[in-house]
Amino acid sequence: MLTGTPTFRRIAEIASQRYSNRMKLPDRLLLASIAILFVLGGSAAFAAGDKVVVAEAQYMMADGDTLAGAEEKVLQRAQRRAVEEAGVYLEASFHDFEKESQGRSTHTTSLEIRTVAAAITETEILESRRSFENDRPVFFVRIRATVDLQNLARAVRRLQSEAQLAQHFRQLQQENHQLRTQLRELQQQPVGVRMLVIDSSGQSKPAQQARNLLERALYTKDLREKIQLVSEASQLDRESAEPLIVRGQIYLRLISLAYSQHGKPADYSVYTEKAKADFDRAVQLDNKNAWAWVGKGDSQTWLKLTDEAAISYEQALALDPFFDIARQRLINIYTTQARRQAEGKHLYQALDTLKRLLNAQASESWIPYQKEAYLLRSEILLKLNRSEQALEDLSTVIRVDPTNVGALVTRANLYRNHLEGQLAKTDFERACVLGSIPACEQLP
Repeated sequence: MLTGTPTFRRIAEIASQRYSNRMKLPDRLLLASIAILFVLGGSAAFAAGDKVVVAEAQYMMADGDTLAGAEEKVLQRAQRRAVEEAGVYLEASFHDFEKESQGRSTHTTSLEIRTVAAAITETEILESRRSFENDRPVFFVRIRATVDLQNLARAVRRLQSEAQLAQHFRQLQQENHQLRTQLRELQQQPVGVRMLVIDSSGQSKPAQQARNLLERALYTKDLREKIQLVSEASQLDRESAEPLIVRGQIYLRLISLAYSQHGKPADYSVYTEKAKADFDRAVQLDNKNAWAWVGKGDSQTWLKLTDEAAISYEQALALDPFFDIARQRLINIYTTQARRQAEGKHLYQALDTLKRLLNAQASESWIPYQKEAYLLRSEILLKLNRSEQALEDLSTVIRVDPTNVGALVTRANLYRNHLEGQLAKTDFERACVLGSIPACEQLP
């Protein structure tokens, strides 16, 4: 097949780079999908199924890395290179995609990791070693990876779909003023769905029509038109979760706007029920779509179904451990729930809730967001006379927030109780400089 020849590959790479430089992010994702799917579908060798690839990578350990984290990152790089080797066009498109994601949400980068994970069915480490360069550890690994090309194709299609859903989510967040005006109009006149006109010539299939309508909906800023377009798309393609997720996102934004204008639950209950119905149906159609689970959790939160919402967010994180929105939502739910349990004297129940949050597999970059949960757990542990464990949590808080006066004073008192006078004096001095009169009074 021509797809396997060096000449064809070079032409395709040049075309990919030329168009990629001029395209917006969604178009580049579409280009990546088309390019990879074309290669996978057009070559008999690729269509055969699995492909075994030997790949290698190296990674220089950064300041914030742990040894385990650095080893995981070098392995991910090697797996990615194996996928690129199997996918031919993956490297050029995904390098460009990664540059677009720098300084933005880490969710886009996580989609790439999920794509690689979906494609790799087996990894054998052939060689692994460490060296030093400029006093920094450098990790090297060579692997033999088995790449499932069909899963790769499906993963790339999902990547493009979820990137569009993320873009629409951000777009709704950024258009507050315009949406606020449109909300008042929608409340005065309910939204209906226009009559569908389907071409009977058979030249355009309903699924393709639905995709075209959804694409238009993603870029229009008129809420009424947006809802009408995604409603039509949902009617045309009843097996697609994407129109339901987009419409559910719109309803959630309308709920948020109505609440910010001091509306009562009765004022936006119709949107709450519609959002819940859309996300429930989306999960039924595609239970591996992380955005569907996050939307379901959001709608459950508005309905005060916090236990169910936590399950939905956990499901989203199980699908994508790097999904920042889901993790932030889960932190808020579990911290609030644990505080209520502690206030109700259910201390062990509160500890169990915090354990689910703080023992979850998450990078250390999330600790600042979990600061309140660590402080709460230290308070509970002190009430249960478990001062050593409380000391650990307080130290975690101070590490990410060195100006936390309350944590410094509490830790200082614990150090003094443990006969660690110098450590206690240091914490009291830091708290005193920050303005704590009780801490100053403890100094000699």
